[in-house]
Amino acid sequence: MHPDSPISATLVCWGNAWLTGQVGLDEAADRVERQGGPQLVAAETGDTPLRGFLAELRVGGMTSLRLALPIAGDPLGLTGPPPFNSAAIEAGQAAIAVLGDRCLGMIPVKDRRGSSYAGVRWSVLEARCTAPDLPSLAEAEHDLTRAMRAATDALLGVAGPAQGHRRVPAMDDGLAPGYPARAHRVAALAARLDAALRVADDRGITSGQIAVRAQALRDLDRAVRRARVAAHHAITELV
Repeated sequence: MHPDSPISATLVCWGNAWLTGQVGLDEAADRVERQGGPQLVAAETGDTPLRGFLAELRVGGMTSLRLALPIAGDPLGLTGPPPFNSAAIEAGQAAIAVLGDRCLGMIPVKDRRGSSYAGVRWSVLEARCTAPDLPSLAEAEHDLTRAMRAATDALLGVAGPAQGHRRVPAMDDGLAPGYPARAHRVAALAARLDAALRVADDRGITSGQIAVRAQALRDLDRAVRRARVAAHHAITELV
């Protein structure tokens, strides 16, 4: 599992694999806990373990989980209402449980207690069930490839002085069993490009070059987030 993958993405892909019968609930919950530590969901009666909460949602009619990876100005995967959108944008991520005519938004927050306990605590807010405007997997792959080429051309023109080779390692695509091969390919490319975005810096280039580079990286970041969301939803298109 890629350590920088949003915990919401891990919950969505392994949760959907569970809902489609590819893995058991315990395996799905274990994968989420392997990445983020103990997982608790805030409820009116007190915190409850994530796996128990998911089991209750399935009994309540949950059919799928959706991923949102929004930033300010680009609410990717969100459809409201404003309280949920604001919380998701602040967190930079969310998982949305789809239960027929009702949706619940889940927002992760790091949960640290004392010197040894580190996990995730999910808050739950009502979310609108309107389908978000998202690209298909094929569209996301096309846009990601195009953005990658455009960013490469832009960055080659503003390379600045040599700063040594900064290797971007191969990345686990983070997807669960049952996802189509194309989704694995798109997710792997998105993970690798996301890692490249994290090591980009502005040392040794002019202010004009910084502006060109920043726009190229923003466009690439947008394509990476869309590709990741499309890949994580691909399993639901098979059922």
